[in-house]
Amino acid sequence: MSHLQPLAFAIACCLSLTSLSCWAEDEISFNRDIRPILSDRCYFCHGFDENHRAADLRLDIREEAEYVWDVDSPENSELLLRITSDDPDMVMPPPSAHKKAITEDEVALIRRWIEQGAPYEAHWSFVAPEKVATKSTNPSDVIDELVEQKQKAHDLQFAASATPAKWLRRVSLDLTATPPTTDEMHAFETAVAEQGESAYSDAVDRLFASPAYGERMALEWLDVARYADTNGFQADAYRMNWPWRDWVIRAFNENMPYDQFTVEQLAGDLLPEPTEDQLIATAFNRNHMIQAEGGSISEENIAKNNFDRVETTGTAWMGLTINCCQCHDHKFDPLKQSDYYSMMSFFNQISETGMTSKKLNVKRPGKRYDIKYWVDKPFITVGSDEVKEQLAAAREEVKAVQAELDAKRDEYVAAARKWVQEIRDDPEEGAKRIKPGEYVARFIYNADLNNPNSNAFGQLINTYLGRNEPWKSMKGRIAEAEAKANRLQEQLPLVMVMRDDKPRETFVLLRGNYETPGDKVSPTTPEFLPPIDIADGRGKPNRLDFARWLMSPEHPLTSRVTVNRYWQLMFGRGLVATPDDFGLQGELPTHPKLLDWLSVDFRESGWDVQALVKAIALSKTYRQSAVVDAETIAKDPENKWLARGARQRLDSRILRDQALALSGLLNSEMGGLPVAPYQPGGIWESMSLNKNHYMRDDGNDLYRRSLYTVWRRVVAPANFFDVPSRQSCSVKVTRTSTPLHALTTLNDTTYVEAARVWAERLLETEGDQQRLTQAFFAATARQPNDDELQTLQQTLQRSRQHFESATEEAAELLENGEAPVTSDASPPEIAAWTSVCLLMLNLDETLCK
Repeated sequence: MSHLQPLAFAIACCLSLTSLSCWAEDEISFNRDIRPILSDRCYFCHGFDENHRAADLRLDIREEAEYVWDVDSPENSELLLRITSDDPDMVMPPPSAHKKAITEDEVALIRRWIEQGAPYEAHWSFVAPEKVATKSTNPSDVIDELVEQKQKAHDLQFAASATPAKWLRRVSLDLTATPPTTDEMHAFETAVAEQGESAYSDAVDRLFASPAYGERMALEWLDVARYADTNGFQADAYRMNWPWRDWVIRAFNENMPYDQFTVEQLAGDLLPEPTEDQLIATAFNRNHMIQAEGGSISEENIAKNNFDRVETTGTAWMGLTINCCQCHDHKFDPLKQSDYYSMMSFFNQISETGMTSKKLNVKRPGKRYDIKYWVDKPFITVGSDEVKEQLAAAREEVKAVQAELDAKRDEYVAAARKWVQEIRDDPEEGAKRIKPGEYVARFIYNADLNNPNSNAFGQLINTYLGRNEPWKSMKGRIAEAEAKANRLQEQLPLVMVMRDDKPRETFVLLRGNYETPGDKVSPTTPEFLPPIDIADGRGKPNRLDFARWLMSPEHPLTSRVTVNRYWQLMFGRGLVATPDDFGLQGELPTHPKLLDWLSVDFRESGWDVQALVKAIALSKTYRQSAVVDAETIAKDPENKWLARGARQRLDSRILRDQALALSGLLNSEMGGLPVAPYQPGGIWESMSLNKNHYMRDDGNDLYRRSLYTVWRRVVAPANFFDVPSRQSCSVKVTRTSTPLHALTTLNDTTYVEAARVWAERLLETEGDQQRLTQAFFAATARQPNDDELQTLQQTLQRSRQHFESATEEAAELLENGEAPVTSDASPPEIAAWTSVCLLMLNLDETLCK
């Protein structure tokens, strides 16, 4: 009986079931009702991992577990006897496990399952999705039909539709990260009144046509891809992979099919005659952190880079916690440790060193500081042929003038020696040439003038060359050519890419340790998934085969995982609440038929992302009002069954863009170098032992979209909260609530300046009530009611009184930010309206979608 003890222990520690209401159904579903118990409480010791399997008992396969239940006499099943026993030596879980006891409801559920024959089912996400029969084939109607089925099962129904302006605000924020203007909302209200339903479709198409659409979609993908502008670790030096970020934006704006989007990022370099864009796309798998510390070990770093690639791919496309297999077979899912390293073999063929292998010092055009860029091979130089030719010419100019100067080395060394000797002989005259406090003054009397290669004499030689003709003009020509090369290099970044140019053998690493290789593995895919096809009759599959395998019609995971993430983008929660785990430990889909229908339709549409997003946006489900009554809240507090519009706080990056858009400050320039907007002082310094210094940009760069804000690995932008660190792949939305969030949106320079500029624009309108109504509508997409308008008027009057008696405080408030004050109104009046606009930016309805 001892071999059964872990079984009961595992079952006894089960999680709560998806919903007690499902127990009322006559037929017990193994996937819905029983597997969550077994997976969460049993499989760790009695699952797929044979190396960790206790008592030689396996429960994830029915044939291995039949003897623990008796379908003819369920009450005599060993399983039930153990989980209901009062004997501390028999009961599962044992008291020593410190786990919660199994509940009566859970015992009843297991009993009913045994009574029905204890049937097993294949895990839902490992079976290819199929479309269920529906009344309509229109995707939006199908969404509503299948959602309504679930609502009726839970005694719920659709809420009323949101107003046209509210819907337009919602969909604009979801698809462009900025709200519509008041003119756009009024125009849309008119269009709906005149055209009806077609106005909604036209509005979505207009949003797709906006360049901001690609930027919004990229914002989510950059989190998935762990994109950042620095390499991470202690040095956290800059990299130059921002052209990949711009490629992502273009791909979404062009509505690149998702299968192509996938293949080019995972294996664009292996396509026939790849274009520069297809090579740039492969920077997806060079977005991982890169070590640059002295003493780090190259082979260890290469292994960690490959770990990152496998785990990112597993999360982003397969929704599996494949990282569990780095050290052992998976405890819950049918993934072997050898599967992990076989997949790693696809990514283990490039010539990376595991450390940064090339350093560039580049002067950023129009900036106040130099940037040190560190990259690791393989990389490509990106840019137009014209700029590349200009860069080559500038570098040749540097070499030519330097060669001309070097040819006269003996002459200028002798001249420099004479110059230094004259200073030594006549210190008073020498002081006119080199000031006592000047850096090179320290070398005047201790330099060995017979050793021109010494640092001391070399410093003096360079000083002489820069101050004396004809050497001065030659040094100037070199400096000018170098400056031009730097400017051109900034237009031709070195982008780290994938390239199978260093074949390596791959081994299982025992316990994930690069120093203890085990069995050799070949590139292949897990056995429980469809087999991989090998193109052109080659013996072994490569990354291109692997990428195409992910997008094959037979693959059960990719389309589901992708559809779920776009559903999460639009509703704040996926149909599967664990977007990073579609395995046995993940949550079950709330609407499995809908998820599968959309997944098949997504693939059949040619992997058309815009078609998928549009179907969601036009559905009755998405268009519902978020206003909800107490009864509906009680029945569905988490809105799993979608009987009201989704409501959640906006992403902090979108909050910033919204503030800039409402004020009119938003700079819509696309692409290029990352920018450094307002940020409190000392943050980078405190996180880097004062080695990294934040040098804020100025002018229009302060108002670029949040997408372009420079992103350090070790510290995310200070005014972004609840964002991933970008050190690893992230597909889950995080939302917390702390006073620090309010302190940011109330006090950060971006928001205060935006409120002030918005206030100045409002002052161009006549009448307080008109201004207040206009601002409220712009921020919330509705008109204020009488009580709200009265509150706003009272707030305005109090602010006026305050600033009229505190003019210095008003002047100080107006000094926030670089944007000049342009209004002719008095400082107290502008300050009063600034306070009101800042309030508008912090209304619950403004902060939420």
